[in-house]
Amino acid sequence: MKTICLGVLCGLAMLVTTPVNAVTCPDYESALNLPAFDAPSRRGFRHWGNNWLTWLYRPWHMVHDAIVPVGTSATVVGKFDYDAVLHKDLEDENIKVYITGTGMSGWQYLGRYRTNSDGKISVNAGARPVGEYRVRMVVEGDLSHADGYLSVVEPGRQAVLFDIDGTLTTNDFEAAADYLGIKTASTYSYATETVQAYKDRGYQVIYLTGAPYWVTRDRREWFDRIGLQDYHYHSNPYGGGPIPPDTQGYKTDYLNYLLADVGLDIVRAYGNADTDIAAYAAAGLPKAETWIIGENAGADGTQALNGSYYTHFYNVVANTAPALGCQ
Repeated sequence: MKTICLGVLCGLAMLVTTPVNAVTCPDYESALNLPAFDAPSRRGFRHWGNNWLTWLYRPWHMVHDAIVPVGTSATVVGKFDYDAVLHKDLEDENIKVYITGTGMSGWQYLGRYRTNSDGKISVNAGARPVGEYRVRMVVEGDLSHADGYLSVVEPGRQAVLFDIDGTLTTNDFEAAADYLGIKTASTYSYATETVQAYKDRGYQVIYLTGAPYWVTRDRREWFDRIGLQDYHYHSNPYGGGPIPPDTQGYKTDYLNYLLADVGLDIVRAYGNADTDIAAYAAAGLPKAETWIIGENAGADGTQALNGSYYTHFYNVVANTAPALGCQ
């Protein structure tokens, strides 16, 4: 499985950036320290045959993480299916949706939605204040649920971008093995410390992968096991097979959305593949802040990570200034 889905310096110990008014730190805590949740009453499935899904298979639902500029109404998409291999869609069934996060003391009910023929719903979360939010979608028929994250950011929010397979993990096949339950994908030395350091410094951390959406649940569990929160995890929504088509195009398009529409300032990016290098360059990310690990390390004018993040962590990451608004 090849990823395409979440910087500066090697020479720059401090960022030189034009100040942006009213830029704040990500409010990571609000989306992680959740208030008590009162599950809705179970009302059964609309279609009796869907009971078999619960009896025979594990739910494998997922919610696509979303990031939008402040002042924009956010749409959050949920996908509901059963079984890690078969992925039998839950069609024409009711889902109840809730949200909590920055400035909220409890869960707000967003409404009742019905899945389409692809097992999906699109939820209007409204235009919300700058902050971090958790969206919970609950299947009315069996009370299984999935969570996703929503970030509302102001222009100029500084971010660091990570690919996953072969970039945080030691090779592209580690995540596939993890998905099949063979083992937990191992990470490069000091990869998790590098990600956490950026979070501690107030950067918006983005995971952008070309892996298909149906591995999202497994990926979230993997992030929990290695001690990192998984938002914002952006997977390829179009991938129907083991290797989604045009991963480079998907990554480029999404980066253009983050830069032009959301207004993020992506100060550093990490990857491992030639598609990473090409997509980052196509989106205008500087080669001086593009760090590549693995067989393509240093290719095409990028910065090389040689086998681990250890030296990079102490020489570059540890000397990185806090993000704007987080001094």
